Amino acid sequence: MTTTDTVLSRVAAEGMTSYLSTSKTGNFFLLAGPCAIESEDMALQCAAVLKEVTARLDIPLVFKGSYRKANRSRLDSFTGIGDEKALRILARVREEFDVPVVTDIHEAHEAAMAAQYVDVLQIPAFLCRQTNLLVAAAKTGKMVNIKKGQFLSPSSMTHAVEKVRMSGNDQVSITDRGTMFGYQDLLVDFRGIPLMKHECNCPVIMDITHSLQQPNQSSGVTGGRPALIDTVASAAIAVGADGIFMETHPDPSVAKSDGANMLKLDRVEALLQRLTRLRMAVLENNNTK
Repeated sequence: MTTTDTVLSRVAAEGMTSYLSTSKTGNFFLLAGPCAIESEDMALQCAAVLKEVTARLDIPLVFKGSYRKANRSRLDSFTGIGDEKALRILARVREEFDVPVVTDIHEAHEAAMAAQYVDVLQIPAFLCRQTNLLVAAAKTGKMVNIKKGQFLSPSSMTHAVEKVRMSGNDQVSITDRGTMFGYQDLLVDFRGIPLMKHECNCPVIMDITHSLQQPNQSSGVTGGRPALIDTVASAAIAVGADGIFMETHPDPSVAKSDGANMLKLDRVEALLQRLTRLRMAVLENNNTK
């Protein structure tokens, strides 16, 4: 790969939306990485595995990592190693592995800061109606990935998408991460994926790990059902999701954030192989209709 033919140079020239559709086989794209940046070594370890696997399977990759976790249940929960330190680690992953990077922001003033280090700004589900946050993210010129609020219908996301577009930015996507079911559980309505693709006219992603959370248990620590990751992912691919979002960690049992619903790093390849086979079968079926 020459200096002028890197992934990052193509993203800069053509935009993130174009990059996400670069699979030669028509495969889905992937946003993946640890929940939070805990250390440089851990981030680099995750990035190395993800880059190698996705390159072999023809899956466009965006590395994910939160530089700070603002929406924690308890005051003593881990929130980060320091904003600038974590953002510099994301920048190193970006340059060392030639892969775009996504991180989430929580307040409007964070948008310009984070945009100096990453390619995609993510809006957390709880904040998807915050107009100032959406507008600030849009005005950086970076792609904006909006998590669908657990409290919103799929159709409601048209308004969030339009806030970004009306701010002069067409680089926008939506990520479903489940809908509240009772007080401490989530469900996924897979009808929402084709509906949002049609009504919002943008890439739609399925978050296959956060959608299996059991949020804010009585201990103040979020639980999860990671054994169902394969089920949710397969259903999302079957109904036409453009991309998959997932969090992974070398050892979720010691992860400082959201370990209860993350996929162990050494299981990522097997999952992506299965999903790739399913995606190819779906495409073949669609082509024979």
